[in-house]
Amino acid sequence: MVFDTMPRSRRGVYGIAVTSELTGIGPQTLRLYERRGLLTPARTSGGTRRYSEEDLVRLGRIAELIEGGVNMPGIQRILDLEAENADLLARLNSVARGAATA
Repeated sequence: MVFDTMPRSRRGVYGIAVTSELTGIGPQTLRLYERRGLLTPARTSGGTRRYSEEDLVRLGRIAELIEGGVNMPGIQRILDLEAENADLLARLNSVARGAATA
């Protein structure tokens, strides 16, 4: 048996209907978010969208920003900056761990 090396949180397992039900966001809106680049669900070999746990968390964040009155380009910028910040923090922690063991 071959196991996917991708973390479980990143594996696309939910179809668009289930994702819509779990998040309360309509399928057309999910497609719009994808067209706008806010979300990139995995695809099956047949082209069916599959959303992951990470996608659900991201959709929750998008919903929070929309409720706060942020427009689509603003949401994209905020999400990009948050991802960049998380990456920099992970790198900083990695360097700090390396320095602690030296």
